[in-house]
Amino acid sequence: MPKHRSQSPLHPWLQRSLSILMIPLLLISVLIIQPQVSEAASGGRIGGGSFRAPSMPRSGGLNRSYGGGYSRGYGGGIGFPFIIPIFGFGGGGLFGFLILMAIVGVLVNAFRSAGSGGGTAIGGDRVNTINPGPVSLIQVQVGLLASAKALQSDLRQLAATADTSQASGLQRVLQDTTLALLRQPELWVYANAECGSVPFSAAESTFNRLSMTERSKLRQELTSNVGGVRTTSGDLAQRGDADATSEYIVVTLLVASRRPMTIKQADNGEALRETLRILGSTASSDLIALEVIWQPDGSGDVLSADELVTAYPNLQHL
Repeated sequence: MPKHRSQSPLHPWLQRSLSILMIPLLLISVLIIQPQVSEAASGGRIGGGSFRAPSMPRSGGLNRSYGGGYSRGYGGGIGFPFIIPIFGFGGGGLFGFLILMAIVGVLVNAFRSAGSGGGTAIGGDRVNTINPGPVSLIQVQVGLLASAKALQSDLRQLAATADTSQASGLQRVLQDTTLALLRQPELWVYANAECGSVPFSAAESTFNRLSMTERSKLRQELTSNVGGVRTTSGDLAQRGDADATSEYIVVTLLVASRRPMTIKQADNGEALRETLRILGSTASSDLIALEVIWQPDGSGDVLSADELVTAYPNLQHL
């Protein structure tokens, strides 16, 4: 009598186990990575980009997506509930934690899709969706002495003139910001550089989570130019140089790129210089999204040493 092959219990067992574990682990992860609102200084923000992939023209009833894309605006938040990471990865602190959760979340989705058959039915046939390649996420933070007043003016001027609705405009913002930082190496005091690569399907939610974490450190955004929209909060007179008693200025660059990128840990001036040069040379065709966030930006605002350590615990002394 022929033997009937039984279905492997691996997938159902794994799905049940993950489902049981996900609820408590999700609660723990939310408590750990929930951005903490800072009572520090006001700041500014320039950014834009899109994680939307273009569609291939229909041919024979089949419509597939491929490659990267660029369109105005980006949004969204954490979609799939990620779980605790299970393998090592570049980057530390919150950045590395979110990168690892993104990868694990995609793997869990893949297991679920495999268990349910996967694919998309078109015209009675089941086809697999073609996803773009992985996305490199890079975050660089530089803490400068507050005497770098020209940097604040440069960033405000850039926010007033840059076209952040276009890839070329974002590339200009990235290049001009890295150049402004490179021109004041004598004022560098602290820095941190981290990078990672995540699947395209998890890149937007991870980028947005990192962006929200950094934005939550500002009391308010006095200067803003995002996706081609310029906004101001409060009285224009509030924008200006920090108070003379302010000790530091911090600039955060968050980049999403189609091209694989490798950067060094910014534990000394030369490593930071090389990292800024690599970021500044990113081509507009590779740039998916960009955020430049700085503080303080308000006239009379102060970012003290205690506030710096509290809001940016991963900064390393150069």
